[in-house]
Amino acid sequence: MGILISIFALLILLLITNIIAHYVTILPTALIQILVGVICALVIKDFTIEVETEWFLLLFIAPLLYNDGAHFPREELWKMRASILGNAIILVLLTTIVGGVFVHWMIPAIPLAAAFALAAILSPTDPVAVNGIAKRIHLPDQIMNLVRGESLINDASGLVAFNFAVLAVVTGYFSITNAAGNFLYMFIVGALLGVGLGLIINRLRYALRRRGLVDVVFHSLLQILTPFIIFFIAEEMFHASGVIAVVAAGIIYTIVKERTENFIAQEQVLTDNIWSIIAFILNGVIFLLLGLTLPTAMRSLLENEQISNWLLLGYVLALGFVVLGIRFVWSHSFNYFNYISSESITEKPTLKTSLITSLVGVRGTITMVGVLSIPLYTASNDLFPERSLIIFLAAGVILMTLIVATIFLPILSKDEANEQTTDLDLNGEKQRMILGAIQEIKSQQTVENTSIVYELLNEYTLMLHMLQSKNKNEEELRVYKEQLTVERLHCLVLERQYVEVYRKEHEVKPNILKSIEKSISVREKVIKSVGNRYIGQKLYQVLKNWKLGRLNEEELTRFLETEDAIQKFTFEKVLADLEERATASDQPEVLHSIIYYYNRLMNKKELPPKVEAVQSIMDEQKEILSLNAIEGQRKEISKMFEDGAINTEEAKELRRFVNYLESVVLYEYVE
Repeated sequence: MGILISIFALLILLLITNIIAHYVTILPTALIQILVGVICALVIKDFTIEVETEWFLLLFIAPLLYNDGAHFPREELWKMRASILGNAIILVLLTTIVGGVFVHWMIPAIPLAAAFALAAILSPTDPVAVNGIAKRIHLPDQIMNLVRGESLINDASGLVAFNFAVLAVVTGYFSITNAAGNFLYMFIVGALLGVGLGLIINRLRYALRRRGLVDVVFHSLLQILTPFIIFFIAEEMFHASGVIAVVAAGIIYTIVKERTENFIAQEQVLTDNIWSIIAFILNGVIFLLLGLTLPTAMRSLLENEQISNWLLLGYVLALGFVVLGIRFVWSHSFNYFNYISSESITEKPTLKTSLITSLVGVRGTITMVGVLSIPLYTASNDLFPERSLIIFLAAGVILMTLIVATIFLPILSKDEANEQTTDLDLNGEKQRMILGAIQEIKSQQTVENTSIVYELLNEYTLMLHMLQSKNKNEEELRVYKEQLTVERLHCLVLERQYVEVYRKEHEVKPNILKSIEKSISVREKVIKSVGNRYIGQKLYQVLKNWKLGRLNEEELTRFLETEDAIQKFTFEKVLADLEERATASDQPEVLHSIIYYYNRLMNKKELPPKVEAVQSIMDEQKEILSLNAIEGQRKEISKMFEDGAINTEEAKELRRFVNYLESVVLYEYVE
């Protein structure tokens, strides 16, 4: 019963802290939650919750990192792979070695191995805390992607280094060869297990679905349990890194999801909503628990009269600045090396950017949970050397990095934020909203509403192109139009080829083939010509109608049916070619534009006669999809706000834009 009461209390505190954060915008949500946790621990003495490291990693870190891996853009992850791996592995090792040597030099009472353990557990960063700060300011996308990307891996590398250092203190033995071998084993096997188990679980889901088990709730629950299953198997059965395993599984889930979302849309919508709730709860509870544990961790040392509190504060400040300094030197050196060695990087790294990169390296829950897991005794039954001091220093550095980031990040990013807001005028954010609407429409696609889906997709794609054109200079627009022209002409070549394929397989009258060839030729001339496109198309249509009018009813019916059959065949083949190339392309925007064009042509061939009943059903479907697209845009606004891409005022402005679109949609369908 006590556990249930504690859980309910945490959830109530979570709601209260988010209400406070809504009004007290000067402080990040994470810091408010830590402060509330500290106050509760001081006021309610019996209100303490202790979670073992293994359970904490399983219950909190595994699902959160799985969700982060599933939502982190793979293109950015691959593009920044060198920076992410450098920060997640090399920087962790540098922090462990340099920081450990500094701690041992500053406080000789802490043995070198124990100092390495402290520095290692201080190396992982906490992106959740940074997100809370980023909600109020603009941080460069590259920096935010870097800290989120490295956090997918440095939790594992920091914990592995920490565990080896603690083991050296406890046993008095350390082998660099064994440590390096185990380090590589845990990373490589963890990644392989994540990929393999992720694929197995996804194949299991599809096998069950093929056998008739299509219950959406069942499959959503299986998806939610996936990170817990994978983490447990990796850690307990293979003694590999469960953290790396769940990150790899999350990335695999995204790849599979992108290829199947149209077929299991309802499940994806339900699963995404559940994950949003889980992430909200876990992220908040983590910092509440951190606040609850801080007084206990620091009380014994603060009450110790043999050591000055001012000296303890000095230790914390010195260690905190050294940890941030190591990150600063590494970031600036790495960026400068990339600048001088890569021709593609034209912007010289600045000290300001490196300083921002250093400050976003806030320490958080992994540090606190790890340091609290330090055993009381060594293998020889001696007390673990300076355990209380190590815990105090770790807790102090967590608070220091969070407070320093809260104070100085807004100052450093202020000018850049104002410049970015003025220059873009929320154009980039509106593009993200439109993309969110497109994603929502695609997720709702079924066999019955395909034509309506393509109609709405075309409308939103047109809006997207209009927004994109505002951010393109004349040269970029020229290149885009040239690529579009080349691809359209290539599609006409394919049409001619597939018409010939159809002719060889079916008996087609010459006048029908001539009409189709004339249609292709007219479109070809329209694409190549600069002006008079409208006149050329209309003239062709008039001549075609005049020729068709000379046929009798039976000949006309046969002519139109055969022409439709040939065009459907050619359009389907061209669409298949376009979609295959778009999937493999790094920049598929041009191909997607042409895909929507051919989908429109297909819809015209497949639409039933628009009698009143059919039209009413289609209008209702379009209204529902339009409103779902509006909700997709609202979700994207919330996500941008949570990620720190926009501030409160910008979120309000974007919501006004969405509300206007919603009013237009509702007005359109009022009878």
